Parts: sequence; structure tokens; C-alpha cells
Amino acid sequence: MRKLTVILTAAIIMIHSFQPDSAAAEGLFEQPELNSEAAVLIDARSGQILYDKNSRMPMHPASITKIATAIYAIHTGELQDVVTVSKKATQAEGTSVFLEEGEQLPLKKLIQGLVINSGNDAGVAIAEHISGSVEKFSEGMNEFFKREAGIQETFFENPHGLSSPNHLTSAHDMALITQYGIRDPEFLEIFGTPQLKWDGLTWDTTLINHHKLISQSPYEGILGGKNGYVSLAGFTLVTHAERDGLGLIAVTLKAPTDRQSYQDTMKLLDYGFQFYETGLIKEGTTFHDDEGYAYRNDEDIYYTKYKNEETRQEAAGGELVIKGENGRVLVSKALTSLSEELPSEEELLTNGEAQGEKQKQLSDSHFQNVMGISFAIVILLAGAFFFQIRKI
Repeated sequence: MRKLTVILTAAIIMIHSFQPDSAAAEGLFEQPELNSEAAVLIDARSGQILYDKNSRMPMHPASITKIATAIYAIHTGELQDVVTVSKKATQAEGTSVFLEEGEQLPLKKLIQGLVINSGNDAGVAIAEHISGSVEKFSEGMNEFFKREAGIQETFFENPHGLSSPNHLTSAHDMALITQYGIRDPEFLEIFGTPQLKWDGLTWDTTLINHHKLISQSPYEGILGGKNGYVSLAGFTLVTHAERDGLGLIAVTLKAPTDRQSYQDTMKLLDYGFQFYETGLIKEGTTFHDDEGYAYRNDEDIYYTKYKNEETRQEAAGGELVIKGENGRVLVSKALTSLSEELPSEEELLTNGEAQGEKQKQLSDSHFQNVMGISFAIVILLAGAFFFQIRKI
């Protein structure tokens, strides 16, 4: 009996081991447990949220603020511009790239020092160059990301993230800001630079990226990231990675320790890569609804689904809805109506009957015309014959 039990147990284990990953679609997996107070994991292409823990809660970001500063500077400034460092910039507290008053550097180099080495002095120099002051720069940055990235819980008061009571963001907003930024090749390059030779006016060194999954313990598929810490914010971390066509952005806020912020981040990324994949509907695909109307998508449509999950597409009323298993909606996108409509079967049948009737009418008319002409010819011939007989 014991032997039979062992055999049955082994058989059950083998059966489960061969179950496809789509079992995740039935909710048979557990989401990771994190130590960070807030966190989010999104698909970098579709923006779909794959994990959420207090992701809309306003919190202090610390130095991950510099992600927003770098993106805003790239989009509003010229990377080749020469920036003159002010005395105020050199007096910034905390981590620095040891700028000197009057030192002149290209804007791109300052952005590199800001992101790779987390230079607070570089952040102030950038803000003053772009907007004239830290205050105006922060105002412009807030407006920019509300308009371009759709942030809702963010209010930046400075370009570096040093403690300020009202300097707040959320995990979800930081994911949206990062998602917006990685579309730009210049930002993506800086965001993922492991190290950089730095030749300053008084400081020559090699900058080592402070994000440990980039520089110290590389994570498979890592493309970029930024860490942060101040006592008010705890340990914060933003990370972008990609494997097998799936791009992920993980944000963790207020982890108790530096180590736990990285552990939480790797748990999120591992979870995403294990259970999810990205689907794509290419730009210009044509769809037809139940009434026979034709539509197309004017841009690529990305959506996130469980691995091996079956999906279906529904086009109705000018909108495309992609659904996964159990009918859950993965994405909904407006479509562009095409100028030509595809007729329904009923319309085709009706049109066919109309064409047939028209052809019949034309045929009858043609027959009547032929018969009329033929009858006239017969009358003429009969008349001619009659006159010939009378002459005889």
C-alpha cells in the first residue's frame, strides 16, 4: 500500500510539472511579499500594472527624483549646451560630483553625473541652466510630466530629492515617468551606464553607477535604474529590465534597508518574467465589427497577458477590446474608421437581388426593342410584297 501511495504521489508531481505556465491565468500563483511600504511593477510597453502595493500613496522619493530631472532636461535643453556652474550649485548638500564655481561643462555630462553618481550639485546646475532657478525648474518639471506622462500624485520641489515636506511622488507615478523616459535613446543610454570616466576641473575619477544591479551584481536583462535614500524617504529604487521581449519597470519605496530594497526589486522582476509576456498588434491591422464596418489601429498596440494565455479580440463601435481567459479585459483602444465599409451578408444578398432584377429589366427591355424592330421589318416586307403582286 505504501508503495502504491509513493507511485501515485510521484505521478501527481509529474503531472503538475508538465502543466503549462497558463495555469497562472487561473490565479494559481502567489504574488511576492515585500518589505517596502509601496511598490509597483508595470509592463514597460503596455503600462499594465502586474503588481501593486500602495502604489498611489504619496511618498518621499529621495534621489530617484533625478530620473525626472534628467528626462526633463533632455527634452527641454540641448545636450551640447555649455553650462556654467554657480556658487549655489557648489553648495548643494549630500552626494556630489565636486563641481567648482565658474566650471563649465556640457549639459549631457552634468546629466551623466546626476544619474550615475547621483550628484546633487549637478542637479542644481542643470535646473539653473534650464529654467533660471530651482523653483521654476521644479514647476516646469511638474507640469511637463502631468501633461506627457499622466502623473497624479507627484509634486517635486527640487531637482535632486533632498528632504522637503512637500516633495512627494508615488510608486505608480515614478513608473509612468520612467516609462516615458526610456523611449528616449539618450536617456536610456545614461540610465544604464555602469561606469564613466569623469574629468572635472578639480576631480578626476571613474564614476560607478550607484544602482547595484547595474554595477555590482548585474541582474539578467538589466537596462537601467536609479537608487535613493534620505531618512524621510527610506530606501527607494527604480529598475528597468527586459527579457524575451518583455520589458518591466519595478519601483520600490521606503524599504527599511538598502538590501531589502534590492531583494524586493528582484522578487518583482522575477515574478514578472516568470508569469507574463507582452502581446503586440502591429500598426495598420484591419478589424471588422459584427455589422461589417471596417477599422484599423494607427499605432502599435501592446498588451500584457499570462504566459500561454489564450486571448480574443472584439471590435465594436470603433473600439478594440482584447480579453484574456475568464473574460478579463487586457486592453481597450480606440480605432480609426476606414472610409470604405464592408457590406454585411444581408446587404450583399439584397444588392445581389437588386442587381438581378436590374439585369432582368434590361433583358426584358432589350427583348421588347428587338421584337418591335422585327415586327416593323415584317410589316415593311409584307407591304412591299403586296405592292409587287398588284403590279402583276
